[in-house]
Amino acid sequence: MPVTSSTPLLQTNIDGLEPIARGKVRDIYDAGEHLLFVATDRISAFDVVLPNGIPHKGEVLTKLSMFWFDFLKDVVPTHFVTANVDEYPENLRAHKDQLDGRSMLVKKLDMVPIECVARGYVSGSGWKDYQKTGAVCGVKLPDGLRMNGLLAEPIFTPATKAETGHDENISFERAAEVIGQDLCAKLRDLTLDIFSRASQHALARGLVLADTKFEFGQLNGEIVLGDEVLTPDSSRYWLLEFYQAGKPMPSYDKQFVRDYLETLDWDKTAPGPELPASIIEKTSEKYLEAAYILTDEDI
Repeated sequence: MPVTSSTPLLQTNIDGLEPIARGKVRDIYDAGEHLLFVATDRISAFDVVLPNGIPHKGEVLTKLSMFWFDFLKDVVPTHFVTANVDEYPENLRAHKDQLDGRSMLVKKLDMVPIECVARGYVSGSGWKDYQKTGAVCGVKLPDGLRMNGLLAEPIFTPATKAETGHDENISFERAAEVIGQDLCAKLRDLTLDIFSRASQHALARGLVLADTKFEFGQLNGEIVLGDEVLTPDSSRYWLLEFYQAGKPMPSYDKQFVRDYLETLDWDKTAPGPELPASIIEKTSEKYLEAAYILTDEDI
């Protein structure tokens, strides 16, 4: 898919409002009754936000989250309210140039302080854990699994939320100590149910969903799906056509960026190095391709 020219948006500026948080990608504002989530084109690698943005990245993250929120609306309530800037509070509408296509109003939730990770394949940090212990987050797995190999059934592997640096994989038992046994069991079952439904859709579109993470909150005692959902930033997607266990698999995320950075004499601390135009373009193409495959629509 060709990439049209676009100047990446690295930071939003809303007159009279300071963001309550600027994450690696999102700027979040208090919009009164709701929160305003804005997905910028920032990209991070090795926990460092890089100086270059990736054109269309924020639009892809927003479009895919909206697609999946709609896909899952009969499975779990979501925090999504609207992405139509004309329906935003009046003080935000003047910033349509920054917000259109990359923002959404969402409900304010009491967020659960763990990330809910589902894995259908043994890859990434799960593969590293398995090589060391034969288990992932305390879930014992059969001997002889290969890198990126399919698991007999998906597993729930929670993680702590880190303000900075990497999240830490933890066991179900430790997660239950943090949020309570009953809530942890409900989130495990819901996570695996969503993962199963999303995996089936992805496979039908020619993609393997290897693993993903969800964040949930509560509103009036009800579990609500929040944050971003099943995007290339929160999920590992592979092309089904080229899937092969035992080999590294190219994924629909920032792999081009990470691979390039590994060739540099960089100590992986801030500030990060500038990215070449070719790496930026290839990465943008991957994000756009993932959105097109999953939704059958261009950005």
